[in-house]
Amino acid sequence: MRDLTCVGLTTLDILVRPVDALPDAQQPTLVEEIALAPAGTASGTAMVAATLGLDTAVISAVGQDVNGDIVLQLLKRAGIDCEQIARLGELPTSTSVLTIRSDGERPVFHMLGASLLTAMSPAAIETARGSRFFHFGGVGFPNLSSPEALAAVASIRAGGTYVTCDLIAPQPQTIETLRALLPYVDCFMPSEAEVRVLLGDVPVENALEIFTGMGAASCIIKRGGAGSIGRSNGEIFEVPAKSITPVDTTSCGDSYCAGFISGLSQGLSFRDAMDIATDTAAEVAKGLGTLGTLKRKVA
Repeated sequence: MRDLTCVGLTTLDILVRPVDALPDAQQPTLVEEIALAPAGTASGTAMVAATLGLDTAVISAVGQDVNGDIVLQLLKRAGIDCEQIARLGELPTSTSVLTIRSDGERPVFHMLGASLLTAMSPAAIETARGSRFFHFGGVGFPNLSSPEALAAVASIRAGGTYVTCDLIAPQPQTIETLRALLPYVDCFMPSEAEVRVLLGDVPVENALEIFTGMGAASCIIKRGGAGSIGRSNGEIFEVPAKSITPVDTTSCGDSYCAGFISGLSQGLSFRDAMDIATDTAAEVAKGLGTLGTLKRKVA
């Protein structure tokens, strides 16, 4: 049985650092690094999970363009199963240009693309059912927010797969989709900024209670430099962030999710899996791109 299947956003990230100001149009500026990396709630999480040693597949979509060629090449090089990544002609591959500041923050220029059209085909559903963990990162995508898609998530979980969920740029109305989805989610993992969009200025402890009250079996709120806070079986767990000098915080949320799933896959407790997630996100933040300084786990 496969360890993990991820569904949702796939982008090609083009990262440049450091960029603390835009240069004069007529004067080239030297930078330290420029990198390419698959990213997003599906492929970013999958890249980190595969690096941590998990047998991983992705359900997503890219365009029939050179950016899609690059994404697939890099995912396959990481050992990720790409059979359920559709190649669509309607839109180009989702692509982001990230100008990484010296403090690790990252203004983003994003082009919407084929990933928006990701769907749960019968073959994709079977791929997810054959996995120990299923990471749902497509909340708000048209084909992944339909009653049919939610029914697929329900059937995947009913078969014994552990379902995690993360968000992509939610809007206030996303809360209605979550009301239908969260009863089929074992762990919901939004960021604190996303929680504010959904619930307003609610204390994080209250937000955890709200989301579990909506049906999620457990919930973790990622708080960046403030660490993370989780609720499972009525118990609250707080884990501080690692003390590091961040280089690029682009994929910290996705890497946290991958690290948490990796911890659970090893049989660790909810709290100990949060520790693995925190360590993983710190390694990613210390370098450029989806993997940062994370090293591949050797079996």
